[in-house]
Amino acid sequence: MSALAKTAGAVGCAVLALPLLAALIIVVLLSSLIPGSGTAGAAASPSKHALADIPAFYLALYQRAAPECPGLSWTILAAIGKVETDHARHHTMVSSAGAVGPMQFMPTTFLAYAHPVPPGGKKPPTPLDPVDAVYAAARLLCANGAKHGRNIRSAIFAYNHADWYVDKVLKQAAAYEAAAPAPSAAAGKAVAFARAQLGTPYVWGGDGPAEGGFDCSGLTQAAYRAAGVSLPRVAQAQYDHGPRIPAKSPLAPGDLLFFGTGPNAITHTGIYSAPGRMIDAPRTGAVVREAPFDPTGRADFQGATRPSGTKAAR
Repeated sequence: MSALAKTAGAVGCAVLALPLLAALIIVVLLSSLIPGSGTAGAAASPSKHALADIPAFYLALYQRAAPECPGLSWTILAAIGKVETDHARHHTMVSSAGAVGPMQFMPTTFLAYAHPVPPGGKKPPTPLDPVDAVYAAARLLCANGAKHGRNIRSAIFAYNHADWYVDKVLKQAAAYEAAAPAPSAAAGKAVAFARAQLGTPYVWGGDGPAEGGFDCSGLTQAAYRAAGVSLPRVAQAQYDHGPRIPAKSPLAPGDLLFFGTGPNAITHTGIYSAPGRMIDAPRTGAVVREAPFDPTGRADFQGATRPSGTKAAR
């Protein structure tokens, strides 16, 4: 059944030489201003059902278009494509109401979200073209609440004003996402320790309340020490320590997240605490916080590790 798309209205961490850290911060701030420098795709990995049900071309397209809206999962785009036209498998691409193309856009609505023309799109853009249509869908969702995951239900409702439609899209999106691995017992203890430090002041080089607070890698080291796992002290060494999680693999609570200008220039770390959430000690003048985490919205995100195996000295 066709849906009618409607037009709707710091980095810095521990124990680096200060001049080097200052230079790295400047580079990170400048790089964040460069368009298109974000991580490709969205964090969710495709489930076996997604791999079997979504044509490879469309799966890659949904993943490529999702970062057009920071915080939007490709699974939402894919679920809309499924509900609307079964990923363009329907024999007709025109609904009785005049919605057209694989994402079932009303032509006037499509024009509001068709620019800039995405790589591989048509010139002029058309809602009949898969690339143009999927990118326009990401922009429409973003304009209506999907940015940074603020209100996904509202964004989907704006696509088609029906609660049953929202529920169906969300159910399909969940089926397309691979289940995240369960955290280990040590990871659970590390997250619990980190959460207990919320509100503790950031202190450069700090290893805990006895020193007045934590810096970023001091917090992650202390969290895993409380779980019986030994980590190096500084963010770069923790990143190098691994073991590294392959790109786009599902994250689990307790995974360490790393930021910087490159894999050899790590300047910040935090601990993944829940889907889309991170606990970290961000910077001087701040406190340990739990904040939204979106890898597609961070040009400086360098990857994650899953500490395990090495017992901490007592």
